[in-house]
Amino acid sequence: MNFEVIVLGTSGMMPLPGRFLTSALVRREGELFLFDCGEGTQISLKMLNIKWKKISSIFISHMHADHVTGLPGILMLSSQVDREDPLFIYGPAKLQEYVNQNRRLLDMYINYEIVVKPVQAGVVVETDEYVVEAFPLDHTKPCFGYSMREKPRAGLFHPEKAQELGVPCGPLWSQLQSGKTVVLADGRTIESNQIVGDDRNGRKFSYVTDTLYMDSIASNVKDSDLLLCEGMFDSSLIESAVEKKHMTASQAAMIARDAQVASMGLIHYSPRYTDHDLKQLLVEAKEIFPGSFLARDRMVFDIPLKD
Repeated sequence: MNFEVIVLGTSGMMPLPGRFLTSALVRREGELFLFDCGEGTQISLKMLNIKWKKISSIFISHMHADHVTGLPGILMLSSQVDREDPLFIYGPAKLQEYVNQNRRLLDMYINYEIVVKPVQAGVVVETDEYVVEAFPLDHTKPCFGYSMREKPRAGLFHPEKAQELGVPCGPLWSQLQSGKTVVLADGRTIESNQIVGDDRNGRKFSYVTDTLYMDSIASNVKDSDLLLCEGMFDSSLIESAVEKKHMTASQAAMIARDAQVASMGLIHYSPRYTDHDLKQLLVEAKEIFPGSFLARDRMVFDIPLKD
């Protein structure tokens, strides 16, 4: 089962040449999930040859222009690619008004269903295979971070153990593999856990941007395979970060360290930093969390299953 995270944009406040506004995409088993939709999102999608008609859900962190200005174009474009499935959009309460007003003022031709759902902290989407959860951040507008995690998979079936216990190959193996208890012809009872290993963890991706540093974020993104987290400023601009309710790269690294994530990519850089200047953010982050890296537009990360 594939699970890819694709960085579509990394800039905060304004798009720059080669650095579009912050957005990320998850591709899992052919289904696409978009996190934020800043200006330039469509361009990155086109450059990567990603079919946006397969985007099933969009998760918006907050109602600032640099996180939603790409949304009207996505909505209009989806009418040109014979979309049949509904598009679900999740985010703060004002998101519904934003979508409605854009549709009216721009006289959008929309030939598919758009479902806008206001977000509260907790489970946003749940299926048999994965869960998307939202958690509150502290910004100048209501803002949410998101995590997407796969549910645990059944443990590995060990045929050699089944044979040792005298379980005949066939339907009984299937029942044991599905967690059931079986009774053999000789009257013995065999429990599933005698044959099947412990449940195996799925993968987890977390997305955090536009917030003051909060201890609680670490618990929400704990054990993520990949965390994309804003590190808008270096430590010398901590006062500006606090005033504007953003984080420094060092603070992002503190979250990654405390959450014990596998790796953390910095995003949402201030436009004051040239590509060369960004190395200062990375130096500060790696001092605290060595698994830090600078996310760049159109980076693709394949997150493999652990077992």
